[in-house]
Amino acid sequence: MGRDCQERTSQVRALHTKFPSTSAMALGLALALAAPAMAADAPDAAPDAADASGAGRTIVVTGQGLAATPATPAYDTQTISAAQLNATASGRIDDALLSAAGVQQFRRSDSRASNPSAQGITLRALGGNATSRTLVLLDGVPMADPFFGYIPMNAIDPERLASVRVQRGGGSGAFGAGAVAGTVDMTSAGQADLGLLNAQGLVDDRGETTVSGALAPKLGQGFAVVTGRWDRGQGFWTTPESQRVAASVRARYESWSTGVRAVAPLTGSVELQARVAAFEDNRTLRFAGADNGISGQDASLRLVGRGAWQFDALAYVQARDFHAVTVSSTSFKKTLDQYATPSTGLGGKLELRPPVGGGHVLKLGADWRRADGVTKENAISAVTGLVTARRNAGGRSDDVGFFIEDDWTLGPLVLTAGGRADRWAITQGHYGELNAAGTTTVTSVGDPAVASRTGWQGSWRGGAVLQAASWAALRGAAYTGLRLPTLNELYRSFTLAAPNGSGGVSLTTTQRNPALKNERLIGFEGGIDLTPAKGVKLTLTAFDNKVKDAIANVTLSSSGTTTVRQRQNVAAVHARGLELGGEVTAGTLSFNGSLAWTDAKVEAPGTALDGMRPAQTPRIAGSATLAWHPVPRWTGAVTLRHVGLAYEDDLQTAPLRAATTLDAFAQVPLAPWASLVLRGENLFDTTIVTRNSGGTIDIGTPRTLWAGLRIGLK
Repeated sequence: MGRDCQERTSQVRALHTKFPSTSAMALGLALALAAPAMAADAPDAAPDAADASGAGRTIVVTGQGLAATPATPAYDTQTISAAQLNATASGRIDDALLSAAGVQQFRRSDSRASNPSAQGITLRALGGNATSRTLVLLDGVPMADPFFGYIPMNAIDPERLASVRVQRGGGSGAFGAGAVAGTVDMTSAGQADLGLLNAQGLVDDRGETTVSGALAPKLGQGFAVVTGRWDRGQGFWTTPESQRVAASVRARYESWSTGVRAVAPLTGSVELQARVAAFEDNRTLRFAGADNGISGQDASLRLVGRGAWQFDALAYVQARDFHAVTVSSTSFKKTLDQYATPSTGLGGKLELRPPVGGGHVLKLGADWRRADGVTKENAISAVTGLVTARRNAGGRSDDVGFFIEDDWTLGPLVLTAGGRADRWAITQGHYGELNAAGTTTVTSVGDPAVASRTGWQGSWRGGAVLQAASWAALRGAAYTGLRLPTLNELYRSFTLAAPNGSGGVSLTTTQRNPALKNERLIGFEGGIDLTPAKGVKLTLTAFDNKVKDAIANVTLSSSGTTTVRQRQNVAAVHARGLELGGEVTAGTLSFNGSLAWTDAKVEAPGTALDGMRPAQTPRIAGSATLAWHPVPRWTGAVTLRHVGLAYEDDLQTAPLRAATTLDAFAQVPLAPWASLVLRGENLFDTTIVTRNSGGTIDIGTPRTLWAGLRIGLK
């Protein structure tokens, strides 16, 4: 075992010297992990082996983090199971998340037909711009893009997840800075979930295809999971037929992702987890040549201990890029080439749970995140095709957090309280623009707003769960939180052009604001969980959340053809509402539903924005799934979803009408190792308006029918 470790350590050092890139580092992590896995499989390794901490015990490797603490139910929490994730009609994570009412992207477009930079996730109608106000984790690693804050949806395959836990409300634990609306915690499926081979291929009625697979062999007492997915298609028409022109095209897309995840025991109670992944996603939106895309390479290393002193130590690195071409909606020529937005995310955490006893579960630790990035773009004349301006903007943000939280079980009552202190820094900010002759026309030099700034900010949360009866639990919680502005919000301006309905063009410019302050959350909630009969669970939550200094796109001026907005801190976005959930299992039938009603308003005294609903935010959203499992591997499910009226803009002048859709899924066994899969999206063929700019609209997924095979070998 010692020789194996030495040899692989030498290999890692050689790789780092020869290839000091993210990909080489990721490969090095995988090689380092292979040593204990192979050692466990060596002939001289004792079976069920152990060292002093695990002697005589069978080693169980899960590939997961530490278990949830007793007070987790104090915060409004909903779990999306693997069965639900595998029965999603679109097979996409953004669609799967909608089964938890209140989850929304900035726009209603799915990840095949939206600009990736608009894929911000929020909860409880606390939206307002395209940045995620929700902390999204995959195996403990924050997934938000370091520059924009969007979530790379196509890099996450829902069929390779064991579960998703959606926890609403502010977070003060690990990586709590960023969880102002809640946390979406995704856990990867392990070897026991996937079997040796799990794969599928499907084709839809437009000729589009999706192929995915996972190979999950056991390696000694550990395991590895190798995954891959490829989606491609001509796409659907996002432009209504009445608004199409010669340059209009379908929303063509092609994306792929791949990854390797390995888990190995180091002792009877400690396991090492490593993950490397790469992805690329390219799309065309509305007009020929309006191409955009993202790419990334991620690597993480995690050490989890489940002994008397439990711990979770994590380190990760992310390399991301984004590119986009803007095409004029009148000349249909290229007007902007955002040719590169390289960014890097670095971070880690250490969480410790000492054995304090007395009914207490104590968590304490620290985490660190860094976002570093720059956007590079060229403005282009739609007449001459020549570059008229060259722009460069970016910066760095850091957050170091220290947290402590304790759950105290007192018979039927569980109390919880925790605090967090964050040292944040925004540095290296800059923006600049050169004209065609190379002369500087815009510069951050001399702008005091881009000066480096740092500070401390505290947050806390607390709650209680009372098992009032065998069938009823009462819960309540209060919390605060914070979110740093993204580099995109701080330093990048952009302009969008659209036909104005009278033969001309309307220009909407959104200006940068390097002086943006941190968002601050304060909120409270109360709820009840009922289990009146076997297989029945009902939940009701009332909440009041306010994001102070919320960052929104505020209209400064508007004429017939020109609108100027700026990212600004408004006084608050205030959301109050009710969330209902229901789960019923009766024999071979199951029902899962959720409903969110939210009264959300912008508080901006003295401005036209005051009292308006946040952009893109519906008052009501709901999801209900009825599933049938007559025999193992036989599944039938229908999902009804509704999203209420929302508005495109901050002044509520461009409505996005309500939409109700019906999806369906079926899996029929053909052999012990193969099943027929049928999927149907938007079976009513409902028109889903995803964007409305002066009457020029985009629409979402039409009726789409899929058929294919799913293969599974244990």
